[in-house]
Amino acid sequence: MKIERMPAGEHRVQPDGTGHGLYTEVIDLTRLGRLRVERATTLTFDNHLQVWRVKDRTGFPLYTSPSRETCLDWERQYFNSKQEV
Repeated sequence: MKIERMPAGEHRVQPDGTGHGLYTEVIDLTRLGRLRVERATTLTFDNHLQVWRVKDRTGFPLYTSPSRETCLDWERQYFNSKQEV
């Protein structure tokens, strides 16, 4: 099954009640109840290289930029363009 890209602020909810999507404050999800949020990546500053790094859950660097905002934009584009099969 091919899942289409989600517009910013859109979340998909499965029949078991779990959902996924890029979290923004466009939709106030706290109105649904308690949230449990897990980030797919981490964004940290590399003091040695003096750049921001997006890393996956294993610590593998996916993207690097001197701009934190550029890294955040990259994350949004990356996850919006991923298509699950």
